[in-house]
Amino acid sequence: MATWARFQVNGKDSWGLVTDGKLEELRGGLFERPEPTGRQFAPDKVRLLAPCEPPKILAVGQNYISHLGERKTPKNPEIFYKPISSLQHPGGAIELPADAEDAHFEGELVVVMGRTVRNATREEAAAAVFGVTCGNDVSDRNWQRGAGKDAQWWRAKGCDTFAPLGPVIVTGLDYSDLSLTTRVNGEVMQQQRTSDLIFDVPTVIAFISRYVTLTPGDVIYTGTPGNTRAMKPGDVVEVEIEGIGTLRNPVVRR
Repeated sequence: MATWARFQVNGKDSWGLVTDGKLEELRGGLFERPEPTGRQFAPDKVRLLAPCEPPKILAVGQNYISHLGERKTPKNPEIFYKPISSLQHPGGAIELPADAEDAHFEGELVVVMGRTVRNATREEAAAAVFGVTCGNDVSDRNWQRGAGKDAQWWRAKGCDTFAPLGPVIVTGLDYSDLSLTTRVNGEVMQQQRTSDLIFDVPTVIAFISRYVTLTPGDVIYTGTPGNTRAMKPGDVVEVEIEGIGTLRNPVVRR
């Protein structure tokens, strides 16, 4: 296994490998066989950034039985987009628009693509995964399905900062059965294993690739379990996944 990070120090953005508690700076992009520069940094001396720069952000809805409520189990993965501008760094604030009435956390396993795939088989889909990280698919329920419902989920799921990601990408990890826990102000709100996904990762990737070509760096939020609730300014949301780490973001009002 390897742990990859993206960070900023002295105004410069860099990739790094986490080794023995240090960030080993790399030269080159994540998918360009990066080489060590010889410089190392203590994690508390840098600003961690979202661990990749995705060309596309896709997400799966209704992918745990525990999250369905009275809704029927979908026949295929329910896919939607989040805009690149919704990405937020580890530690960065989730900024609620002034008129957002019911914005919920959604802790999720996120897959990072490492190869280009189109019309992939399950086996090809699984082989195309670079690694996994933690994500929070922030969703305003009023704009999604409430009295203020829009025709599309463009703002319910896509407001600036509504896609926190990180803190690192882990490669070589068996992500098929990991514990996922979401906490708000230290209180556990969601807890389930990724083995409970209705559509597992290879199925999701293969399905998407029938219609949309996936490329290196694309990320897929794989769905949230259980119940969610509205966040409020002052809250701190943590998404922790076994073997990866904890994504932590405060909540503020714009």
